[in-house]
Amino acid sequence: MGHGGDVINELTTDHREVDALFEEIQAATPGNSERKRLLDQLTIELVRHSVAEEQYLYPAIRRRLAGGDAIADKEIADHSRVEQLLKDLEQRGADAADFDVLVTKLKTEVTSHVSDEEQNLFVQLRQACDADELHELGEKIRHAKKTAPTRPHPSAPDTPPSDKILAPGTGLVDRARDFVTGRGK
Repeated sequence: MGHGGDVINELTTDHREVDALFEEIQAATPGNSERKRLLDQLTIELVRHSVAEEQYLYPAIRRRLAGGDAIADKEIADHSRVEQLLKDLEQRGADAADFDVLVTKLKTEVTSHVSDEEQNLFVQLRQACDADELHELGEKIRHAKKTAPTRPHPSAPDTPPSDKILAPGTGLVDRARDFVTGRGK
């Protein structure tokens, strides 16, 4: 959940962990309950990552990059599509007829988003911000992931200040549900 370093290192490491989880899901036997457990873990990681980006990275993008509002809006729209797919998958077992189709759609959305971030957004961010600012953003991202929700909430606010106010409470409820159900273990 927290890796250290600047915001780009933190988020890139998250991306590699998500890639590995997709590989594990695809390697598991279709219909096997292990696939649902892996999907739950993937969901937890993606939701925490997205919430943290929405709380801290995208506001910095809006302030620091030319055309930052349009860039941030596009990134948030990507998150919305991913979150809806996660919500659709949350309601299905690994043996559902459309499970594999939805996982493939999810992987396509996430891979496209990650590629755009790493090849474009992070390059621009590194040019626009000094090392101290990038490290400070990394710390904020790590802190936000600790209190972020762990389940998809497609109708929740995704821009400040509402997201910063509501996400910790929602995260607390999600973590309590996860504890009771054993999800994410």
